[in-house]
Amino acid sequence: MPILGAHMSIAGGYYKSVEAASKAGCDCVQLFTKNNNQWRAKELTDEDAERFKASLKELGIKHPIAHDSYLINLGSPDDELWKKSVDALVIELQRAAKLGIPYVVAHPGAYTTTSEKVGIRRIAKGLNEVHKQTGGIESQVLLENTAGQGSNLGWKFEHLAEIIEKTRNPDRLGVCIDTCHAFAAGYAMETKKEYLATIRELDKTVGYKLVKAFHLNDSLKPFGSRVDRHAAIGEGEMGLEPFRHLLNDRRFRKVPMYMETPKGESDSGEDLDVVNLRILRSLVSK
Repeated sequence: MPILGAHMSIAGGYYKSVEAASKAGCDCVQLFTKNNNQWRAKELTDEDAERFKASLKELGIKHPIAHDSYLINLGSPDDELWKKSVDALVIELQRAAKLGIPYVVAHPGAYTTTSEKVGIRRIAKGLNEVHKQTGGIESQVLLENTAGQGSNLGWKFEHLAEIIEKTRNPDRLGVCIDTCHAFAAGYAMETKKEYLATIRELDKTVGYKLVKAFHLNDSLKPFGSRVDRHAAIGEGEMGLEPFRHLLNDRRFRKVPMYMETPKGESDSGEDLDVVNLRILRSLVSK
């Protein structure tokens, strides 16, 4: 079976995200290691880290992964914001390492007032600086493909490949592929033929072996809209077929997949994470 999980809140303690994942029936969990809309970070204590690790072990939740702050922009032409972003990503990796989390998912960045070319160079330079400051840390950055809103880079697989190629330590990077973002960016996956063509494109550019995680999200917005709005599995514009193809692709059987779908309860009062997980698992061929 594929390794399936969800993004969970750390409100009340890091271990709470693990408990929530376990309660929903997840195999894996994604979390923020700090408030994702603030620069400053509350101190991460040894007790926080130990309790988190103990919960993972006790509840059998594997493949914990972190997502970085949405404020970080390594593509920024503004030197002050760029430096602030580098410093913040360093802290994200340090916190992940302390929690025993191997990967931090990061949106590559937006070029704002410059160009794709300049933005890509800027992001690679930022990653070089981050790597320089985190030499002894095993936690790695996973660059996430984006929907391509505004001047966000990473909506083409070529962007991700070029950023990795331009860094001095490409072996310290991987990618996380978000299904909603790929769909919104114009990568077709509905038919088996379309899905295989998209994965071929991914392999030709990035190399599918660099894919260390997936985000499983349906899209509220139409194909090629370049707008990032997540929907529940099968409730958006994508339908179920893209998920069926991905979940039955043996190449990704050991790659953990995390939902970032809307939270809440169904009309019958059931946790939506439970509902979405059940739908995903029903798509796996026995």
